Amino acid sequence: MDAFAKLLELLLLTPARSGKLALLRTWFRDQPDPERGWALAAITGDLRLAQIKTGMIRRLVETRTDPILFRLSYDYVGDLAETVSLIWPGQPRLTALPELSSIVLQLSDATRNEAELLLAGWLDVFDQRQRWALLKLATGGLRVGVSSRLAKRALADFGHVDIAEIEEIWHGLEPPFTSLFAWLDGRANKPEPDFAAPFRPVMLAHALIPRANAKKAKKEGVANLEATEFAAEWKYDGIRIQAVAQGSIRRLYTRTGDDISHSFPDLLTALNFDAAIDGELLIRAPDGGIAPFNALQKRLNRKTVNTRLIQTYPALIRAYDLLVDGEEDLRPLPFRARRPRLETFIRQYGSTRLDLSPLIDFPSLDAIEMARNAPPEPEIEGIMLKRWDSPYLSGRPKGYWFKWKRDPFLVDAVLLYAQRGHGRRSSFYSDFTFGVWREVAGHRELAPIGKAYFGFTDEELRKLDKFVRANTVDRFGPVRAVTATAEEGLVVEIAFDGLQVSARHKSGLALRFPRIHRIRWDKPAAEADTLETLSALLPENAGQDRRPGLV
Repeated sequence: MDAFAKLLELLLLTPARSGKLALLRTWFRDQPDPERGWALAAITGDLRLAQIKTGMIRRLVETRTDPILFRLSYDYVGDLAETVSLIWPGQPRLTALPELSSIVLQLSDATRNEAELLLAGWLDVFDQRQRWALLKLATGGLRVGVSSRLAKRALADFGHVDIAEIEEIWHGLEPPFTSLFAWLDGRANKPEPDFAAPFRPVMLAHALIPRANAKKAKKEGVANLEATEFAAEWKYDGIRIQAVAQGSIRRLYTRTGDDISHSFPDLLTALNFDAAIDGELLIRAPDGGIAPFNALQKRLNRKTVNTRLIQTYPALIRAYDLLVDGEEDLRPLPFRARRPRLETFIRQYGSTRLDLSPLIDFPSLDAIEMARNAPPEPEIEGIMLKRWDSPYLSGRPKGYWFKWKRDPFLVDAVLLYAQRGHGRRSSFYSDFTFGVWREVAGHRELAPIGKAYFGFTDEELRKLDKFVRANTVDRFGPVRAVTATAEEGLVVEIAFDGLQVSARHKSGLALRFPRIHRIRWDKPAAEADTLETLSALLPENAGQDRRPGLV
């Protein structure tokens, strides 16, 4: 357990991607089975200790310390595991710590009451770092800057194999992955899990940047592309999906390989084929078009769905690509060959639940640039450009696919509330709520329209934090209200990708992907935008004008 605690601490304190990869490769090389496998499962999110809940941890620590002191400490630190590990009154006194595998197996087999006793017993005898690692392990929220894909990249580097080979068998493997490590060690053949309808690693796109910035940023920009080499499609505001059917097995995967089939039983019935399709998961609107993203959110992350939810928010897949057709793997073929195969496939199996993403005819990149900011449907967030000669490759290969999003909407809002962040931002006020003016009973007031916690530099964060501390007028638990009047207040320019009506928000509106674009230290709060101005940007209202923004 001590070695696992040191690994997590080093991963947390190592900012560079290359450094994290080196740490993981060393761990896989030096640690025995099953220790390295359980650590891998914790890092990739494939380890679930269902008996441990955050509420249980809070109750435990409040029986050992002053509850008010704990809550104040948690408010300041911002991370439950770190707070408990620091404030827990236990005294380290174990010379031989239990192995990581022993802890995992004991918690997996325990009842909830037994798990609580085990957790408390270990916290009593572990040191601060070990307590922190134990709580991270138990709650599943490591937050050490390592994604599942980065861990798989480290595995691939360690075993000198292609990461796509690991991703294609991942869903047929179980922790602690002993067969996987036997293969990567060179002691056994590649595992061949008996797993129907597997996930195929997705191909991702690079973001295009404006012509003027391409050379300076040394990145792929609009000016570098030739229109005749690319096909263009609308980029819808849904989630990337992979629909796979093999025999009687039907599955839906997200782009990261999470199986979400249980949330969309209505879609599974439409997969009456033997193939793998890449597409976009969307919700059909009552008028037959595409519903806003918040309608899709009603269906996501649900363990079960009822008939009413399915009927109110019917799901569909807009197909982008055909990866496998029967026994034939089409991914090595160029897009120019895969596209007609997809069109034929949709003609045969298409339905109201499965349709084809149309190609856009465009004579030049200038024409497509105009089209991306004036799409035919408000739920389109931009354009995808795909080289006609591109095979379907895993990851984000350079030069093949590009996403070219619409310029964002911009609105000037007034800062209303702030809350401390988590992890490295726990000592800064970095989560901000903002609002715009509205008329109520003959006077102006600020109506909250959203929250943002990114879009600013570290230097700007320090200035925002200083402003919050110097202008706090009230406190609501961890939240601080700041001065926000027409005479005094801080204006922030908010960029967002879409707008929709929402009964959940006081303003009646919800922003899509809001972020702080600019801090307007120069602008009086009285000159911030109004709710009426914001409402005019709704898709159902005329216009669709937006102030010039970024790509």
